[in-house]
Amino acid sequence: MASAVLAVAAPAADAAASPAAPAGCDAVRDALTASLDTLVTRHGIPGAAAETTDPRCGRLTTARGVADLRTGHPMRAADRLRIGSVTKTFTATVVVQLAAEGRIGLDAPVERYLPGLIRGNGHDGRTITVRQLLQHTSGLPDYTEALVQLPLEKWRFKHAEPRELIATALAMPRPDKPWHYATTNYLIAGLIVEKITGHGIEAEVNRRIVKPLGLRDTYWPGDDTGIEGPHSHSYFTDSDQGGTGGSPLVDGTAWNMTFGGAGGALISTPADVNRFYQALLGGKLVPARWLAEMKRTVAADPERLWPGARYGLGLIATRLECGGWWWGHAGTVPGGHRALGAVGPDGRGVSLALTAVPSGEEAAKDFRAAVDTALCTTDRKHRTKETT
Repeated sequence: MASAVLAVAAPAADAAASPAAPAGCDAVRDALTASLDTLVTRHGIPGAAAETTDPRCGRLTTARGVADLRTGHPMRAADRLRIGSVTKTFTATVVVQLAAEGRIGLDAPVERYLPGLIRGNGHDGRTITVRQLLQHTSGLPDYTEALVQLPLEKWRFKHAEPRELIATALAMPRPDKPWHYATTNYLIAGLIVEKITGHGIEAEVNRRIVKPLGLRDTYWPGDDTGIEGPHSHSYFTDSDQGGTGGSPLVDGTAWNMTFGGAGGALISTPADVNRFYQALLGGKLVPARWLAEMKRTVAADPERLWPGARYGLGLIATRLECGGWWWGHAGTVPGGHRALGAVGPDGRGVSLALTAVPSGEEAAKDFRAAVDTALCTTDRKHRTKETT
């Protein structure tokens, strides 16, 4: 399998492609580079990188902008970053693996595994199922909404315990819509994994996914506020704790991610994220019957994801402009990293990494458009279609 690799160091710079790329692969690389350039030059994202994997083209990497505003170090697709809620697919995969082993019932109540945990303010673990946790249809509030209202110094560098965060969520007002994205759901799912296996979700993700797939750049940081090895920095505005807005950018790389836990703490790279989603959606991590369960979707609230998105068990499905759907997940962290991993209907995958969260709807649209660019640009006339 031939591969083509491109590393673009800065917004105004280009690099030559590696030789021997099959016809059409240059088009994928060039179109994706242009999409990243739009994010950097039009929307002020300091750095953007991507890797695509294709059965025909192999791996293609591209990057624009800088990974570190202070040093001007160029952005690289090989750099580590915080992948935020992409972590949710890892956690969901472990839960579904345990379901396939007969150790967890997807339609069993949370109460069976964690008696008494979900009580109060109209919430009852006897009426919330494991499936509803993974699908964000539990009706539970999202504790992160309470955290971001606090001054940063009260939580940015502090250790957080899942049960304390869950208690915070239970004291919050109930969501007013049936589908409500809440990291709370995944902290509870992580506790269920711990109860069933006797090991924390971190250990089970490592044992069942990270080590078997050889994801050497994927790890749980624990209380370490830094990122090990080569990595991009992340940036946010001190006015809104996210997005680039109009205020000066603040370096948000240092962060204690225990608050994200099973729903958002992982560090990884575009290559590892691609390898994970290729393995999952290629049927290598869960049996076909159980992957089908993960791909049973409900309509997501466009205000909490984006228009047309559907949500399964730790998987987002979005229709591609060229037909069919991409499956994967996106992630954001308060410090500014933005990640996304997706696989299209013909097996091509893409993983995106940004050093700041796109600010405003146009920037968010251009970020999502990069996925279409990566998965739709082709010299082939026909593409397989899927339905959700």
